[in-house]
Amino acid sequence: MADETQEAGGVHFPFPFTPYAIQKDFMAALYQVLEAGKIGIFESPTGTGKSLSLICGALSWLRDFEQKKCQEEERLLEAGAPTSSDGLAPALGPPSSCQGSPGTPEATGEPDWITQFVQKKEERDLVDRLKEEQVRRKKREERLQQIRHNAKLRFAAKRMRQEDEETERLLRLSREMLAAGTEPEQVASGEEELVLAEYESDEEKGVPSGVDVDEDDLDEEHVTKIYYCSRTHSQLAQFVREVQKSPFGQDTRLVSLGSRQNLCVNGDVRKLGSVQLINDRCVEMQRSKHERKSITEEEEPTRRRRRQEPRATCPFYSHERLQLLRDEVLAGVKDVEQLVALGKEARACPYYGGRFAIPAAQLVVLPYQMLLHAPTRQAAGIRLQGQVVVIDEAHNLIDTITNIHSIEVRGSQLCQAHSQLLQYTERYGKRLKAKNLMYIKQLLYLLEKFVAVLGGNIKQNPDTQNLSQAGTELKTINDFLFQSEIDNINLFKVRRYCEKSKISRKLLGFTERYGAVLVPSMEQPKLSGFQDFLQSLQPGATAAPATTAEAGEDLSPRPASPLMHVEGFLEALTTANQDGRVILSRQGSLSQSSLKFLLLNPAVHFAQVVKECRAVIIAGGTMQPVSDFREQLLAGAGVEAERVVVFSCGHVIPPDHILPLIICSGPSNQMLDFTYQKRGLPQMMDETGRILCNLCNVVPGGVVCFFPSYEYQHQVYAHWEKSGLLARLTIRKRIFQEPKKANRVEQVLLEYSRCIKHCGQARGTETGALLLSVVGGKMSEGINFSDDLGRCVVMVGMPYPNIMSPELQEKMAYLDQTLPRAPGQARPGKALVENLCMKAVNQSIGRAIRHQKDFASIVLLDQRYSSPAIQAKLPAWIRDRVEVKATFGPAFAALRKFHREKAGLS
Repeated sequence: MADETQEAGGVHFPFPFTPYAIQKDFMAALYQVLEAGKIGIFESPTGTGKSLSLICGALSWLRDFEQKKCQEEERLLEAGAPTSSDGLAPALGPPSSCQGSPGTPEATGEPDWITQFVQKKEERDLVDRLKEEQVRRKKREERLQQIRHNAKLRFAAKRMRQEDEETERLLRLSREMLAAGTEPEQVASGEEELVLAEYESDEEKGVPSGVDVDEDDLDEEHVTKIYYCSRTHSQLAQFVREVQKSPFGQDTRLVSLGSRQNLCVNGDVRKLGSVQLINDRCVEMQRSKHERKSITEEEEPTRRRRRQEPRATCPFYSHERLQLLRDEVLAGVKDVEQLVALGKEARACPYYGGRFAIPAAQLVVLPYQMLLHAPTRQAAGIRLQGQVVVIDEAHNLIDTITNIHSIEVRGSQLCQAHSQLLQYTERYGKRLKAKNLMYIKQLLYLLEKFVAVLGGNIKQNPDTQNLSQAGTELKTINDFLFQSEIDNINLFKVRRYCEKSKISRKLLGFTERYGAVLVPSMEQPKLSGFQDFLQSLQPGATAAPATTAEAGEDLSPRPASPLMHVEGFLEALTTANQDGRVILSRQGSLSQSSLKFLLLNPAVHFAQVVKECRAVIIAGGTMQPVSDFREQLLAGAGVEAERVVVFSCGHVIPPDHILPLIICSGPSNQMLDFTYQKRGLPQMMDETGRILCNLCNVVPGGVVCFFPSYEYQHQVYAHWEKSGLLARLTIRKRIFQEPKKANRVEQVLLEYSRCIKHCGQARGTETGALLLSVVGGKMSEGINFSDDLGRCVVMVGMPYPNIMSPELQEKMAYLDQTLPRAPGQARPGKALVENLCMKAVNQSIGRAIRHQKDFASIVLLDQRYSSPAIQAKLPAWIRDRVEVKATFGPAFAALRKFHREKAGLS
């Protein structure tokens, strides 16, 4: 159907077809939130066209914003200067920046003539800046139009690539001729790059390197844009396809960002496998192109020889080719796969090409981690000041932020890092400056104390060290620092040293070269124990350095340096004492034991996002209960209650296409109580089987049954096998179980789908399939059970998290201490547990209804669901239609009637 323009709330929204009423409401509410610069929590059930509503609503606002800005610029340029000091505020800046600062001339008490002079200069500067922006914008649009309409330009990159390859071939021949007469050096060739450069100062300013800020990035300012992020690359690819199909698909400058692991087109780097290794190799290759270490005069010949090595730079990092790739990216909407294909064709790096396209892009599509983790955000060149952020599939946003900033380091990693660092110091100690040695000694001390606090000895093999006491201990950050006897060390300085000196990368190169094992020598008798241990950890390593380096090329994926994990842990220890905890997990041997940092306050890391952005949209199919977002995330991040807007829309299906039932007792009048203490009773498992037998007799197609855990699912399945209930179930439905291994999920789903399709055509006694799934597993999120794949969804019990978990107990205690308790309400800690349970339930039962003509029954098996407080946490479109059945008879009659009436629709 041709694109249509819809009007809602006085705004015109282009749409690919006539939208549902709830989509119009969604777009109008979204537009108002963006215009007012607020924080929006948007809930739109899957199947209601949420992605298109987000695209058309947000890009319509951006279209109008850009038009207003251009009109304001034209007015200012025609007048030659603004008519008032805040004339730009409504159109050019976010609402939060509209107020004048106290440092303006009017507030300083200066004489009028000074005030007027300063004001006129500011006005002239503003007009000059606007003119420059217009010129840049015009040039950019001309370039993109040429690329869109001139096929010849598409071959420019190919020609350039052929020229570069020929040049590189000639250079390589020249280098080989020059290298023929080199003399032996004190240090092996290529090894000098492993030596740490002189560390200048503790107070060294964080000046970004040539890798992180490219001159191309500085060519134009970041235009106002929308950052859209979701959990997985497949979800992002689906979103990009929706943009392509939308009315904005032709004119929107969109860039898809991803990790180096997903975007790298350099085969030699990709085969490293590990994310960390790929990142580090890429950065090292760019450093060799952009910057040279400050080195002493006697090292100059070494530097020249190192520059000649062909592996020093990446052939896909060419400024000219990256410019062409950037323009190709902006000229048409492309997903990550298309970007990679384009990069291969142009022999230009898609990772950097995408980064350089960010400033001019209108819509940036990226995974959660790149936006929510500040160092990653900074490294990717993402600037949030005055921008719009849309976080989709955000039902697990709090957990995501917590997990990104929580880190665990094992005892084996601590010992390995200590051993590698000690060997590195032994080999290069005489070439290192005093400050390097000082910080390395501090790192060695920290590693020794971390192992000691677990009850181990740094000088022994962690695999053979059995700890005297086992169990889990939880400490505040300060208590952990005192117990570890490291409270006298400035961790901020150590962390900054690790960041600036790149010591973990040096250590990684050292261990790659020597396989982490040096040849025992007379000068190093004390290292032999560590070498034996490291030899056992890395069976592929050999004593000869050259052989090891060659063998290492074939190992894929290779493990990242253990010191990198330790650096992450050290960074976590600089968190404020009240916002995190350290968990000491002692598990028999030192190798299996670990130190884990647990983040208790995710709002600390989300605060910077909401502070810098113009507006933030948190969207999802099932956002209930929203109290977690309000209290744990937004209030803690300093967001005022009046800035938060909650929008929740119903479903597009007719009311009679869904039958949600809460069943309190089974066919034999057994009360359904699946608490942890009672769910393992034989009568409870028998009653569950009898209910499913009855359901399978009246429900056509597929039935999806969710259990609280894999263990309970297997327990029930084994019981049914013994009791004969399984045989009764298989008469009507073929039974499938969700596999624990993720790589088998797709195969099980394929067989499940084929079985239902075959049964629908055969019309025999077997009417479909029964899929036994697990809440929180692969089947409960991201999988669509539309139409006959899910005519009934059954939830067995309430999937409460493990209340005995130390992490959960600490989180509950933290919320009880920090969040206010409303009169008549449960404690915040108890509410957290209930909310975690209901979020998991809502995600699972939302799998069945996927489009307007779909229908399904939803059965909640547990009398606890009958509580009004629990029902209030169901999505509105289910809550408004739910029926509570105290006995099984009326529930079964309602189900049979529902599916008979809908039989003609399937």
